[in-house]
Amino acid sequence: MFVESIPRWLQVLLSEKFYNACIIHEEAKKNEKNVYCLDCCISLCPHCLAPHRDHRLLQIRRYVYHDVVRLDDAAKLIDCTSVQSYTTNSAKVVFLNQRPQTRNFRGTGNFCSTCDRSLQDPYHFCSLSCKINYLVRTTGSLGGYLFECNYMALSGLDDGLMTPDSVLEPAGSTRTSSGSGGYGGVDCRTTLACTATTEIVRKKRTAGASAFRPPCRPACSPVSEISANRRKGHPQRAPLY
Repeated sequence: MFVESIPRWLQVLLSEKFYNACIIHEEAKKNEKNVYCLDCCISLCPHCLAPHRDHRLLQIRRYVYHDVVRLDDAAKLIDCTSVQSYTTNSAKVVFLNQRPQTRNFRGTGNFCSTCDRSLQDPYHFCSLSCKINYLVRTTGSLGGYLFECNYMALSGLDDGLMTPDSVLEPAGSTRTSSGSGGYGGVDCRTTLACTATTEIVRKKRTAGASAFRPPCRPACSPVSEISANRRKGHPQRAPLY
């Protein structure tokens, strides 16, 4: 990647290690650096925000140890066309950097033009860094792909963590009953609701089936219980003849 053709704020954004503990506020709670200041080109924790309240701030979110940003926020700065987005927590997000792949398998379909990761139509890049790398390598510049954004404020700061329950699904796709991908736009909450409904139906069926079962046989018969509770009397000797 030709570093000289990339603005400094973008270089730092793609190379910064977010969600490390803030050294200045190491004793404070929630001190992970999950905010990026575009004007100062530094990462911030929530306790560092006061001096930067008038700056352009971008919240970094995290899913399974990888940094993501909201698509709406990224689109104010970079042309995100052809970058695959994902829907989680009712918001579309894009990855900042490419993710390592566990296997090098290339079948048929769309693949990232930079790292060969499998993608859905009509996407050509798996992350912002992959698109930037491709543009710089093929055109030599980012002219026309970067936008001037004079104002960017945080829209309600949260911890930005995506829990394992909120599984990332490709934007605009849904899972059919056979597990294949279709197009319909079902998010994670719909998937969880369907799972909960299935569990309720399963419990009702189990309860209904148990109503027709014959009662369990007691562990001990009444005679056995009486015999077990009867106290032993005094021994009687046989009469002498």
